[in-house]
Amino acid sequence: MMAFEQIPKKDWYSILEADPSASVSDLKQKYQKLILMYHPDKQSADVPAGTVEECIQKFIEVDQAWKILGNEETKKEYDLQRHDDHSFSLSCRCGGKYSVSKDEAEEVTLISCDTCSLVIELLHYR
Repeated sequence: MMAFEQIPKKDWYSILEADPSASVSDLKQKYQKLILMYHPDKQSADVPAGTVEECIQKFIEVDQAWKILGNEETKKEYDLQRHDDHSFSLSCRCGGKYSVSKDEAEEVTLISCDTCSLVIELLHYR
């Protein structure tokens, strides 16, 4: 039996220091400001190594946030997912995913794959 794994959630808006109601052009401005601030080539040579690593990690996160929020389709999908407090997913053998939110898991017993016709049964243990 396979268990659902909890999907880790990152708040891409807070990474870009933006409000969820911000327009794509506002998000782009925030992205450009932050990407320049944290770019590895912009870091001073006398900064401690740990600080440089933090900047590189922040640079990567800002870039990931822009890849999601800078595209209308992925932004829309992300915004829909943000409304679920807890989501769970399981990979299907076709490469798709079975996904269910915590609230949905209380009500449904069958979950369809998002790319093929396979269905799994959700068992509740109490």
